[in-house]
Amino acid sequence: MKILLGRSDLTPDKPDKYGQTPFLWAACNGHEEVVKMLLGWNDVNPEKPDNDGRTPLSHGAFSGRVGVVKILLGRDHVNPELPDKYGQTPLWWAACNGQEEVVKMLLGRNDVNPDIPNQYGRTPLWWAAFNGHEGVVKMLLGRSDVNPDIPDQYGQTPLWWATCNGHEEVVKLLLDRTTSAPIN
Repeated sequence: MKILLGRSDLTPDKPDKYGQTPFLWAACNGHEEVVKMLLGWNDVNPEKPDNDGRTPLSHGAFSGRVGVVKILLGRDHVNPELPDKYGQTPLWWAACNGQEEVVKMLLGRNDVNPDIPNQYGRTPLWWAAFNGHEGVVKMLLGRSDVNPDIPDQYGQTPLWWATCNGHEEVVKLLLDRTTSAPIN
């Protein structure tokens, strides 16, 4: 990498036809040292999205690249809530794929809203319940600012999908939160 980056005829932030840069690929694949090296270049944008609007942080979050996510979250100019063109944030991607450590890191920040839906009305909790990611569901339900009963555009809630997919422990967690919620 050092030899390649030393060449004046190479552009380290040049995207491919999908809009994916070498930095994005390094983040997605968890190559922490390469990420650090590329961050040292002025012309490398750590938030440069691909053609779908997914940033290196979103790719790293989806892939569970804890070290890369930590590096990126430590940067001043990396928005931890930047959505892609479908409204999916890094937390959304981590929750969808059951990346518990990344979800915990993102939920530990004050600048991350855990209840933002994508364009179809599906929240991080919706996807965690749909996929049966019990640990992620527990973390999200541990937050008072997460509504466990938000339906998607078809009226299907996290409980609806957890039940439909047979995720018994997730169903129990959702029912416990729903029945213990204060009645107005």
